[in-house]
Amino acid sequence: MTAPDVTVVVAVYNTMPYLTECLNSLVGQSIGLDRLQVVAVDDGSTDDSGKELDRFAQLYPDTFTVIHQANSGGPAAPSNRALELATGRFVYFIGSDDYLGEEALERMVACADANESDVVIGKMVGTNGRYVHQKLYTGDRPDISLYDSELPYTLANTKLFRRELVEEHGLRFPEDLPVGSDQPFTIEACVRARKISVLSDYTYYYAVKRGDASNITYRANHLARLRCTARIMEHTAGLIPAGPRRDAVLKRHFDWELSKLLQEDFPALGLDTRRQVCEGVGALLDTYFTDGLRDGTGVKRRVRFGLAQRGAVDELTRAIADETEHGAPPFLLEGDRAFAPYPGFRDAEVGLDDHWYEARETVAGRLAAGTKLESAAWEQNGEDLGLALKLRIGVTGDTSSAVVALAQGAMPKTADKAGARKLPKDALRPKAVGEFTREPAEDGEGTLLSARIPVEPVRAKRGVRVYVDVAGTAYEIPVRTEGLPMPLARRWGRTIPHRVAASPNPKGRLVITTAPLWEPKLGVGARLRRTLSRSKRK
Repeated sequence: MTAPDVTVVVAVYNTMPYLTECLNSLVGQSIGLDRLQVVAVDDGSTDDSGKELDRFAQLYPDTFTVIHQANSGGPAAPSNRALELATGRFVYFIGSDDYLGEEALERMVACADANESDVVIGKMVGTNGRYVHQKLYTGDRPDISLYDSELPYTLANTKLFRRELVEEHGLRFPEDLPVGSDQPFTIEACVRARKISVLSDYTYYYAVKRGDASNITYRANHLARLRCTARIMEHTAGLIPAGPRRDAVLKRHFDWELSKLLQEDFPALGLDTRRQVCEGVGALLDTYFTDGLRDGTGVKRRVRFGLAQRGAVDELTRAIADETEHGAPPFLLEGDRAFAPYPGFRDAEVGLDDHWYEARETVAGRLAAGTKLESAAWEQNGEDLGLALKLRIGVTGDTSSAVVALAQGAMPKTADKAGARKLPKDALRPKAVGEFTREPAEDGEGTLLSARIPVEPVRAKRGVRVYVDVAGTAYEIPVRTEGLPMPLARRWGRTIPHRVAASPNPKGRLVITTAPLWEPKLGVGARLRRTLSRSKRK
C-alpha cells in the first residue's frame, strides 16, 4: 500500500462539540482520503470525544487510527504516541478544537514538494475572539529564516513538517511541560530545516477560542507558565549559540511569555507568589537578557523587567497597579532625553540606572493617550476672535517646545491613526499661532497647555494639533474632543460675515471651520482666478 502524503496528528481531550467540526474539516480535505492518514489519540477524555473519534474511525477505517489512553495532563504525550504510528511523507498537527480550510493540506504539500521545504506554514486566523499573530502572513514566501522574520512569534506546531526531518533528529514533545510543549519541537525543526516556506494566499487554519476558555494555555497559573518558559528558553539556548540569532528567537519569550507574567493580574497574586515570579524572571534576565534585547524593549516592559530583576516587588506591584488604574505616567523631558518615571525611578534602594526608564522607542501612542482636551471656548475682543483651549499634554519637565498649530488638510493616510505622528527630521510643520502658557497639572499628571488661537476671516478647514519635542524628535498630536461639549458656532465679522465652528471630525479630532456667509459679486477675472485656485487644490 502506498504511504499517504500527510499524516494529521490530533491530540484530543474533552473538546466536544468542537471536535466534530475539526474531524469533518479533515475528511473534507481536497487532497483526498487516499493521500491522508489521521492519527487521533484520546487522552482520557471524560466527555463524548472518545465516542466521536470511534464514530469517524468506523466511517473512514482506511484513514483514521484512534488510540485511547489514560490522561497525561497535556498534548505532548498523545502527540508523541501519534508520531510513532505516522506513515505520511509529511506530518501535520491540529488542535482538536480547531479546523482547516478545505484546500489546506493539498496546497501545503504542493508547496513543500515544489520548494523542497522541510516546514510549511499556512496562514492561520483566530475565531471566536482568539488572537493569532498575523505579521508573518504578509505574502507567500518560499524561503524564510527563523532569525530575521516574524516566525519566532508563530511557534505553534500547527505547521506541515517533513517527517524525514522529524525522525532524523528524533524530534518529540517534552511531556513534562503542561504549557508550550510544542515550542521546543517547532523551534528545533525550524533550526534544522533546510528550507521554511510561508503561504498567505489562503486561510489554512482556523484557531478557535472555546466559549468556556478551557484551552490549557488559559488555565495555567503564573508559576507553571514561568517554569515552562524557562525550559523552552533553555532548550533554545542549547540549539542556538549566544548572539543576535539567539536574541532574535528569545525576544519573543521576553515580549510575550515573560511580559504576560507582569501584567494587570500580578498585583492580585499572593506576596510569596509575586516574589517567586520576580525571582524566576530575574534569573532568566540574568542569563539571556543581553544589552541588545534590553535596548530593543519598550520602556514599559523594560522597567517591569528591571524591577523584577532587582527583586523590587513593592515597586513593581505599584507600577503595574498605577498604570492599570491611571495609565502610563507622563514623560519627563530633560533636554533631549525623555524618561518614564515609574516607581523606582532614581531610587537609590532600587538601584536601577536611568537607562532602564529612558524612552528610546517610539512614544507616539503614549503621547496621544496623554494629550487630552480639557476645555474650549470662544473669546472675542471687538473684531478679534480667538479659540481659547486648555489641553493636558502627557509630558512634564522641559515643555518649552509644546505649541498648538493649525494644520491644513488631513494627516497623511500612513499617519492617520489614533496615535501621534513622529515627524521626519526635515518635515515642515505649521507655524505656531496664538498665545501660550504652560504649567504643571495640579495632580502631577502632565502639563496644562493654555492657548488662544486667533481665527482669520478666510474660507478654511484646519485641524488643531499639538507639536512637542521628545528626546530630540518632533511629534504631531491631533487633538481629540473626547466627547466634550464644543462652543456653539458663531456668526462673526462686519465687512463680510463669516460662520466659524469648532467641532470634531469623523475621527473625533478637533477642527476649526471658517467660511463666509455670503460672498461679494466677483468680476470675470476674479471668478476665473478663484476657479483655477480651487482646481489646483484638488
